[in-house]
Amino acid sequence: MTKSDKKEKNLQKEEKDPEIKEEKIEDKLKTAEEKLLRTMAEMENQRRRFEKEREEAFEFGGFNFARESLGLLDNIDRALDSFKNDESLKNNKDLNKIIDGIEIVKKDLVSIFKKNGIEVIECIDKKFDPNFHQAMLEVENNAKEPGTVVQEIQKGYMMKDRLLRPSFVGVTKKIEEKVKKTPDNDKNTEK
Repeated sequence: MTKSDKKEKNLQKEEKDPEIKEEKIEDKLKTAEEKLLRTMAEMENQRRRFEKEREEAFEFGGFNFARESLGLLDNIDRALDSFKNDESLKNNKDLNKIIDGIEIVKKDLVSIFKKNGIEVIECIDKKFDPNFHQAMLEVENNAKEPGTVVQEIQKGYMMKDRLLRPSFVGVTKKIEEKVKKTPDNDKNTEK
């Protein structure tokens, strides 16, 4: 039997049973429609994902630059403290002009930060939150609830809804009562 003979038999079967041919065509059509719908859904999901990534890149593109710029603000604060506390400079009549100039630069930098959504994290007298604070030391204090921030070592900052840098803080803890050693206490521990 040759190939042409086989084709003729297949054609004769399809002519005898046209429903088989229609079912095959309908199945192929359904399969093609399903593939098309899946492809369109994938394309839409990808478009949304790219749009979200583009928005985040635009919104947080300067995130690393902003984080590194915080060092400038820290250094300006240190310079101001240094000038104000230096005894040898207190008699200098131009010291106030220098301090005023540095404070103007600081205000401009803070203004630029605010325009770009960078805000200071307020932490004093707040409950310690590891998402925003980094505990650097514990301070014994029974006047405040344990876990309350009482000292700010370095300011923390947020950029919109993201943490740029945590606040380095001192947190309260209860004062431990020291037990005096007496002969009675030693006997109780030996048993």
